[in-house]
Amino acid sequence: MYSLLLNILIILSGFIVIAIFMQPTKNQSSNVFDSSANDLFERSKARGFEAVMQRLTGFLIFVWLLIALILAVLSSK
Repeated sequence: MYSLLLNILIILSGFIVIAIFMQPTKNQSSNVFDSSANDLFERSKARGFEAVMQRLTGFLIFVWLLIALILAVLSSK
């Protein structure tokens, strides 16, 4: 049981990294002090692919944390 959950956790970690890298960038400018810096604090609602990726990443992280918690409980016994 422990080794199965550990393998799932490792595979899930890879999927989380891929999901994070697939998310579109929010700001193309790397200069924070640019004149468009006021866009940094605007909060727009994600739509389409961006929304799907945010929800998928959140779900994967939730499952990862749940499995990590279960593994911690199992290893303490």
